Amino acid sequence: MRDEIASSGPTVDSVEAPGDDVRRGLLFALTSAVSFGLAGTMAAGLYTAGWSAGAAVAARIAIAAIVLIGPGMRAIDGRISVLVRNGRTILVYGVLAVTGSQLCYFYAVARLPVGVALLIEYTAPVAVVGWMWATHSQRPTRATVVGALIAAVGLVLLLDLIGAEPKGGGLDPIGVLWALGAMVGAAAYFVMSADTTTGLPPITLASSGLVVGAVVLGVAAVTGLLPMDASGADVAFEPFTVPWWVPVLLLGLVSAALAYVSGIEAGRRLGSRLASFVALIEVVAATAFAWWLLGQVPLAIQFVGAAILLAGVVVVRLGEPDRA
Repeated sequence: MRDEIASSGPTVDSVEAPGDDVRRGLLFALTSAVSFGLAGTMAAGLYTAGWSAGAAVAARIAIAAIVLIGPGMRAIDGRISVLVRNGRTILVYGVLAVTGSQLCYFYAVARLPVGVALLIEYTAPVAVVGWMWATHSQRPTRATVVGALIAAVGLVLLLDLIGAEPKGGGLDPIGVLWALGAMVGAAAYFVMSADTTTGLPPITLASSGLVVGAVVLGVAAVTGLLPMDASGADVAFEPFTVPWWVPVLLLGLVSAALAYVSGIEAGRRLGSRLASFVALIEVVAATAFAWWLLGQVPLAIQFVGAAILLAGVVVVRLGEPDRA
């Protein structure tokens, strides 16, 4: 059956789903966005306890890969031939969508303010719209364009970039290139997650991509490209202190395993364009988690930005036809 799906050849985002399926897709997209949004706060807690960013990312990807590899293989009845046939897709997904975006963002924030790096990375939905228009002749509707502009304004306010003072007299061009690399990785994630032509179930694509990501990060660690420092100290959050393994497991199980699987499920139901815009809610979720667990109280303008961003996502949703 999956072989038939793989050989039938519909283009990405060309298959429409019933209204109920779209509603389920929105639920999956929200689940993915909130799950991804937890990652920054968990990682920040680990950093204060002595972990390096590389170690936190590696643990996150490795745990998710271990947890999902069994279910991923069961979803294809253990047929290795399915993985071999889609080897190129899995490799690109693992390198770009799983590992590339995270490593590029890691290097971007070493040279740029976090808000600027995030803003550049989160232009990914615009890149997705352009890609689908150029490669699949899916011209965006007027509502999609208007919604994208509204969401962009909300994102700028939510990241509090208006009042941020530039440091060092301007943006580091190398940092901008790293941030653009993160954007390409994020865009690849949305486009490839929505592809229904491969015959790979969502959990299989997620698990195999995470395995590739774990291998890439392992090589980066061995070669010294990615510093790996871990600590067994407790991790202190604003409301409570927990053992180190609690945020590590949450990073792997929630912000990686659950986030990637639900994100792929969302892309299959909503298409890459709409799924990528709903994913912007990750920034809202990240702000909320940082407020609760790190005591980082948002400014009033950030609340306004969150509301505007959500309004933009709603407008994009109204401009995107249901997939049937």
